[in-house]
Amino acid sequence: MPVRRRRPAFTLIELLVVLAIIGILLALLLPAVQMARESARKTQCQNNLRQIGLALHNYHDSHTCYPAGWIGVNTATGTVDQAGLNGWAWGSKLLPQLDNSPLYNQIRFGLAMTDPANADVRLTPLPVFRCPSDTAGPRWTIKTDDGAVLTDLSTANYIGSFGTESIDACEALPPGRPCLGDGVFYQNSAIRNSNIVDGLSGTAFVGERKSLDSDEWYSTWTGYVPRAEEAAVRFLGTADHPPNHAAKHFDDFSSHHSGGAFLLLGDGGVRFVNTSIDIEIFHALGTRDNKDSIKDFQ
Repeated sequence: MPVRRRRPAFTLIELLVVLAIIGILLALLLPAVQMARESARKTQCQNNLRQIGLALHNYHDSHTCYPAGWIGVNTATGTVDQAGLNGWAWGSKLLPQLDNSPLYNQIRFGLAMTDPANADVRLTPLPVFRCPSDTAGPRWTIKTDDGAVLTDLSTANYIGSFGTESIDACEALPPGRPCLGDGVFYQNSAIRNSNIVDGLSGTAFVGERKSLDSDEWYSTWTGYVPRAEEAAVRFLGTADHPPNHAAKHFDDFSSHHSGGAFLLLGDGGVRFVNTSIDIEIFHALGTRDNKDSIKDFQ
């Protein structure tokens, strides 16, 4: 009778050792892969802000000023009105400079931004206004303070700099009083380069804002929704606290990047501003004509 040879096989201990080695390798590789992906997302985020910066300067060249933070006018009286026509914000005015002229041409500026005739534009997601690190959906629903649904808006992650003043304080202003900020964008603003006394390289124009599902904190590139909760904060931000500050404030600049957020400066440069930045330097970045400079605090 021929002798049957036993086939070699893994023992249970050997199999466990192999699995342990694979687990260790995965534990070492996954963080590296995640870091590489986040690095790519940060690079794309920077590029988006650079495109917005170029669009802003092209707009200034054509109109001799930067776009208004948002348009709010009572057409019957000719006076300013936060909830007046037409509500479109600074981002919408840049559409032609961002290769979105067909979308811009669809806007009915004679009607309110929230008018059903503007719904298709209002709901259009634009990748140039989205940070790849933000996982929020392309649209969200804005509500009143008591939770009543108003309308749906397209999501964005880049907001204009209102300055260091409180945007929320504008809600208490009497009729006819504009919502003014000490930054580049506010109600019916028309800031020129000559108005930026602090210098373009030392003044923030646009910065990041992350979405937070748990608090229903979402931003938009579209504009002002009357009666909405924090209506102007949805597309404007303040340099009140450093980015990603421990005490969360929706009107602050923030991001899903670790340690800070990107800011677009007036000269077109994009800087990563660390959470630990000196608050006086950050305030200097937020203002356009406070007669200060970031060099004054260094």
